[in-house]
This record gives sequence, C-alpha cells and structure tokens, in this order.
Amino acid sequence: MVKSIRGGTALDKKLNFIEEIVEEDLREGRKGGKVHTRFPPEPNGYLHIGHAKAILLNHGLAKKYGGEFNLRFDDTNPVKEDTEYVEAEKADILWLGCPWDHLYFASDYFDKLYAYAQLLIRKGKAYVCDLSADEIREYRGTLTEPGKNSPYRDRSVEENLGLFERMKNGEFPDGARVLRAKIDMASPNMNMRDPLIYRIVHATHHNAGDKWCVYPLYDFAHPLEDAVEGITHSCCSLEFENHRPLYDWVIRECEIEIPPQQIEFARLNLTRTIMSKRFLKRLVDEGVVEGWDDPRMPTLVGLRRRGYTPESIRMLCEKAGVAKANSVVDIALLEHCIREDLSGKAPRVMAVLHPVKVVLTNYPEDKHELLPVENNPEAPEMGTREVAFSRELYIEAEDFMEDPPKKFFRLRPGGEVRLKGAYIIKCEEVLKDANGRIVELRCTYDPTSKSGEPGSERKVKGTLHWVDASTALDATVRLYDYLLDEDESKDYMERLNPDSVSIVQAKVEASLAKAQPEQSFQFLRQGYFVADRHLFTAGNLVFNRIVGLRDSWAKANKK
Repeated sequence: MVKSIRGGTALDKKLNFIEEIVEEDLREGRKGGKVHTRFPPEPNGYLHIGHAKAILLNHGLAKKYGGEFNLRFDDTNPVKEDTEYVEAEKADILWLGCPWDHLYFASDYFDKLYAYAQLLIRKGKAYVCDLSADEIREYRGTLTEPGKNSPYRDRSVEENLGLFERMKNGEFPDGARVLRAKIDMASPNMNMRDPLIYRIVHATHHNAGDKWCVYPLYDFAHPLEDAVEGITHSCCSLEFENHRPLYDWVIRECEIEIPPQQIEFARLNLTRTIMSKRFLKRLVDEGVVEGWDDPRMPTLVGLRRRGYTPESIRMLCEKAGVAKANSVVDIALLEHCIREDLSGKAPRVMAVLHPVKVVLTNYPEDKHELLPVENNPEAPEMGTREVAFSRELYIEAEDFMEDPPKKFFRLRPGGEVRLKGAYIIKCEEVLKDANGRIVELRCTYDPTSKSGEPGSERKVKGTLHWVDASTALDATVRLYDYLLDEDESKDYMERLNPDSVSIVQAKVEASLAKAQPEQSFQFLRQGYFVADRHLFTAGNLVFNRIVGLRDSWAKANKK
C-alpha cells in the first residue's frame, strides 16, 4: 500500500488511484512539487449531486496535500450563461464546505486565449473555415470512415490571421466562419479531426459585456485555463477521456512549459436520478417542478431544501469511492447516509400526519400534565424536554383498525396500547360521522401505568406516538417520493412519477414552534423531516420529509 506523505506522516486509509498519481508526482518532484486543483463549472444552471463528487474530490486533494483549490467559471458561451447561476454555484460550493483559494472566470483569459489562437495560426496549426455547421459535420466522417479536408484548410497564415482579426472585429454574422485546429481528419479519435476552437457569437456576456463577439470552444479554452492558473492535476469525469489527446495537443502546440495533467474518474450516477443540467432546466422551464430548489430535484439547492446535509453528501461520495469505470449507485445509499448523519443529532419529536382524535373519558377534564421525554436517546447530552398531556389527544389514523388482521399490535376496539412516554389506554367506543368516517375514539387510561413510575411495568405489545390536542400546532407536511419511476428504458419525461409529492395537514407538538428553518427532526415512527428553509416561520410550520426510517440499503448490505 502506498502511504500518504501529507505532513510527513503515514495514513492507514488506502489511497484511491488519483491520490496514488499525486503522491508519485510529489515523490518524483514533478509538477513543481505542488498540488493545485480546480473545479470549473459552466454557469448555465444549478449544480447537482453529480457535481458534488468532483467538487469534493478536487478540494479534498488540494487540502490533503497542502495545495491550492481554484473555482473557475467556464463562461465561454454567453447565450446560456447568467450571473444568477454564478452566484448560485458559489453558494452551493460553500455550503458543501469547499471554500476556494482563488476565484477566476474563463472570460478573465479571453485576451490570452485569443493570443494563443493567433500563435496556432502562425504555426500553421489553425485555420479559418467557411463551411456551415452541417457541412462541417458532413466532412467530419464517421467512426468507421475518415473525414475529408475542408476546402479552406490550406489558407495562408496571413489570410487566416486577417480573417480571424475580422471575426473578432464583428465583420461577420454568427456561424459565417469558425477557427479550427489543423490536426488530422483521418484520426480514429473524432475529437482530433480539425476541431472547432473559436466561433462567432454576437451576444452580451455576463462578465465581459460586449467586448467580444468571438468565443473559444471548451476543448481549446479549458487546457489553457488550467495552464494559466498553474493547475497540476486536472481531474474531470470519464466522458472527457477521449478529449485528453486534444487537451494534450493544445498544451503542447501552445508551448506550455509545465503542462497540467488531465486525469479522468467515474462520475457519480444514482438510480432514479437525473444527472443533466439540460434536462433539469427543462423541468424548471416547463413547470414540472417548482424551481431549481424543488426538494425533488437532485440539485444541491434542492437536496438542501429537502433536508440533506453536506455531511451526508460527503459520506455518499466517500462510500461510492473514486473509480476508473462508470457504475450506478443505488439512491438508497444516499438515504442511508442522511439517516446515519441525523440519527445522533436530530431531536426526536412527535407529529401526527393523519390525525384522529382520542378522548380519555376517565381522565379528569381539568387535569394537564407535563411529561419528560428524551430529545434523542442516542445523544443523552441533548437532554430532555416536557410535552403536554391531557384528556384529548391525536393519534395516527392508521394506528387504529376496527377489524384488524392478525399481528396488528396497534389500537383496536377493546384493545390496549401504550402511548409513548405516557399511559396505557384501552379503546372503548368508536364514533363516526354520517358518512361512516371515524371522527373520535373514546378510550380509558390506566392511571397506574405512567411510564417511568412504579407500577408501570405492565406490558402491552403496541406503543403509539401521539400529540396533545390542547397544545397541538397545525403544520403543513410535504411527503416526497422519487421524481422518476424505476423503468430506465423510457424517456425521462415518461418516467415522471405523478405521485412524487403529497401534502398533508398534520398536528405536531408545541415545541416545534421554536424550530428554525433548515432544522432537522425525527418524527417518531415516521421518518426524518426538515423545516422548510424558505416557507417555515413560527406562524407557518412547513416541514419536508427527508427520508423514512426504514433503511433498505443497510439491510441489504448488513455483514
């Protein structure tokens, strides 16, 4: 096992393949003996959980090896980019706990990139092409057939420099001309068949304004941005592996002295999850979801509003690991991670999502009690609180059945259950309205069965959560399910789950009036819930279900 050299001490944790590359570079004194990474999002949408893996990986490498981490906005397409997305992506990265050492924009380098393009022209490595987009595709060839040279490929250096200057000066309309690298139209790698490196776009840029009307393409700009910033290890997802020869070609032909190294890793793919900014934008634009931060969305803002924590996302990425081959991770693992994170820090409270009233007929009408309960049995340091108890209560509608099946250990006519932290009660009578709907359960309580007191040892099989009716608060609870169904053979739009959200009016214990937006709780026997970060106030209790309590991933992976 290769050992980490961070701080001169060895770590027992096994290194991933990227860390092995980095440590070998450091041992051999390559890359100037340093580690400098970056995360380069395009500001054309909101970041999703797939981006989180790249952010955490690049930031983590820099911090582990005492290096630096850049945030660079790859803003080379003025038509799709916006300041709104810049600010949103910055906020997401900070929320994940990955502050950058330096903040840059690709547009900061437009003058340098233009000069590098001129260098390629002077070296005979780039030319201005007048073919239309359709003609360029036709000339490009196929995976089994080579492409053919553009009729403009042999223009002189002087003509190319002049045309490129005129492109920059705005003399031609969009699409009239492009600048292409001159490489090899017969290359088996389609990316090397004279790729476009500049195109004409007459549009106002969010950062550069109207200074430019020619913009570099990603495959040309990205390696040079890495080089200008002194990036040592340019880590990107696996779909860029076939672009690496072009990355290296640009670095070499532009005569970069200390070349950055592109390293590809498998992206994070989750079942029942959309990992496409383009499609997520479509959901927003067509009103399928409430916005980029809809809690059903896999965007970081959506996950945050749903109640997922940075720690849970970091845990997911660590468990998924850094690999060289793509795979799909069960979304149940993400749910397992949020349960693991919240189990020891989320207070346990009582909430009844589908309330039915219970009246304790033998409980004094003027009596009120305050019962002590633990805030979190897994974290005794969180202490206790008091919950009200009186003659009238609410329990879950599904916790009562008139004609229950065998092994139903909740409340039934003539049956007994214990109320969590309180008394044993017995159902004596069921009251219904004219439509046959149950409106009230009349019960008696055993005053000698109070939890924690002598004489309370009498056992019954069922224990129910409840809420005191006299102090209960009304709350809106949004119950979320997966946005997509399981059938991966269908188009995304055909997979949309019509039941991905349901809204219920619940009764919750009075302590939740003091909750804060984004504060998480475990609703006993229900799951983990979070106070909505935008809608929740003391007078408008709105909770989102994060995840239920049943952990299918842990059960399936139990050793």
